[in-house]
Amino acid sequence: MTDTAATKGLTEPDATPARRPGGFAPALRAEWIKIRTLRPLVLALLAVLLTTVAFSALAGLDDSRGPDFDPLFSALFGVSFGQIAAITFGTQAMAAEYRDGALRLSLAAVPDRGRWYRAKAVAIGTPVLVVGLVTGVTGLLVGTAVLGARADGLGLAEKVRAVVGCALYLTLMALLAAGLTAVLRSGVATLSMLIPFLLIVSFVVGGASGSVADLLPDKAGQLVLHRTQDGTLGPWTGLGVTALWTAAALGAGARSVRRRDA
Repeated sequence: MTDTAATKGLTEPDATPARRPGGFAPALRAEWIKIRTLRPLVLALLAVLLTTVAFSALAGLDDSRGPDFDPLFSALFGVSFGQIAAITFGTQAMAAEYRDGALRLSLAAVPDRGRWYRAKAVAIGTPVLVVGLVTGVTGLLVGTAVLGARADGLGLAEKVRAVVGCALYLTLMALLAAGLTAVLRSGVATLSMLIPFLLIVSFVVGGASGSVADLLPDKAGQLVLHRTQDGTLGPWTGLGVTALWTAAALGAGARSVRRRDA
C-alpha cells in the first residue's frame, strides 16, 4: 500500500456506517411472537370474550326492574368477570419473563431496558384492546337481546361509549396487572393480590365505604359502562382514574426493570 493510500485510509471515515442496534419495531415484533405462540395467553384472551358474554347474558335473565336498574350496565355486566381474564393475560405475559432466565435472553436481544419494557407493554395492551372492542360489541348485542324491551331506551351514543369504554377499561386493567407483575416478579403474587381485591375488597368493602370506592381502579373505570353516574366522577373521568392507577403500576414496573438484576 502506498503512503498516499495509507494516509487516505487513516484520515477518511469508513464508508460503511456502523450498524445501530435494532429499533422499537423489531423489539415489538419479538414480544408479539412470544404472546401469540403461548397457548395460555391466547386462551386468556378468548376467556375475556366468552366470560363477559356469558355473564352478561345471565344478568339479562333477571327480570327485575328496580329503581336502580341500569340497562346499559346490565347488558355489559359480564365485564366485571371478564376483567379477571384480562388481568390474568397481562400477568402471565409479563410473568413469563421471570421464569427460567427468559428476561436475560430478552435483554440480550434488546439491551435497552426501557425500549424492551415499552415494547412489552404495547404487545400486551394492543391485543387486549382489539379483543375488548369485539367483547364490547358482542356483549352488548347479546345483553340487549336478552334484556329485550327493557333495553329499548338505550341510545346509540350510550352504546358506542360503552363499547369503547369496555375496550379501554379491559386494556388498562391488563396493563395494571403487567406493571404490578414487573414489580413483584411473580404471576402468582400478582393474581393473589388482584383477584381477591376485585372480587372481595371492591365489591364488599368498596360498597360499604361510600365515595372512597369511587377512586378504586375497577369501580372508577366501570362508570363508563353505566348509563348514569351518581357520584362526582363521570364516565370518562372515572376511566381517567383507572388510567392513573395503571400509569403508576407501569411506572413502578419500569423502575424495577431498570434498577434490578435480570
